[in-house]
Amino acid sequence: MAFTVPLPRSPLDGGRALSLWYERELGWTTVPGPPVQLVTGLRFDVLELPAAAGRGVLRRVGAATGPVALMGRRMRLLVAAGSSEELPGLLEWLEWGGISLDLVALGSDGRMTAPPPPGRGGSGAPGAAVWLRAPEPGREVESSLPAPRSGPWGRAEAPCLTRLVAAAAVECHRLRLLSARAGGPAAQRGTPQRFASS
Repeated sequence: MAFTVPLPRSPLDGGRALSLWYERELGWTTVPGPPVQLVTGLRFDVLELPAAAGRGVLRRVGAATGPVALMGRRMRLLVAAGSSEELPGLLEWLEWGGISLDLVALGSDGRMTAPPPPGRGGSGAPGAAVWLRAPEPGREVESSLPAPRSGPWGRAEAPCLTRLVAAAAVECHRLRLLSARAGGPAAQRGTPQRFASS
């Protein structure tokens, strides 16, 4: 007789304990789940990109990021609130405008799945949201987020949003070129590729 292990169950409180942790410890607005969602555009925005490109960004910029989450094959880098509005102009200024990059920003009225807090077990399901670099409770997280130098959180000690976006654009483009070379999805769609120059 074969025994099977049931899939993890959702918490009976619908994620209320998780919502309370984010609201009380970090002051972040949540939408109860399951899954619990963190509201973007109020205390932070999110740059979202393929996880493979995100790993390259983390190698390039080291510790010059805020909290970083992973969900499935997507990485989410928390940046200062208002940064999502800056992304198109930054990409244009960095000469990436018009080039198809798998780099999106979540800002006002956006949502991201809330990873379990540090030290608390998650569902263990493949592709579940997890923190790679977790926010630290009891610390003003917003002042450590990458920001435009002139923005409301643009303090001298905060990492530079422009450097983070430049690294993300390079890594997203590199991933696209490698995928095209290997006959990946970009090549199979027959999408013409514009090459960037500097």
